[in-house]
Amino acid sequence: MTKKTGGEAKPDLRLVGVESAVYDLMRAPETTAERVKRLQLEAHALALEEIEQLERLLMQAAEKAREIAAGGDAYPVGAREIAARLAADLPTKAETIRTIVGRVG
Repeated sequence: MTKKTGGEAKPDLRLVGVESAVYDLMRAPETTAERVKRLQLEAHALALEEIEQLERLLMQAAEKAREIAAGGDAYPVGAREIAARLAADLPTKAETIRTIVGRVG
């Protein structure tokens, strides 16, 4: 399709996003079982991404807790003690999650 502007024809070009799916016309339609399997694989992949994000957040929280624990008198004593415990505990929890995910998939 072309557009005419001022006597000159310009092609009507449109960009298609990377996420756009191209349907294979030579392939038979997806069965319900195939669709369920595909959706389960997508859900599993998404769950793994979420778990990896949680691991990163736990490690970031552990680093912040270390900073607070070492912050001296600027932080209340109780907050420093809890931060010190978190700094020791959170990396272990993240490693446990990583091990569980490694076993499952």
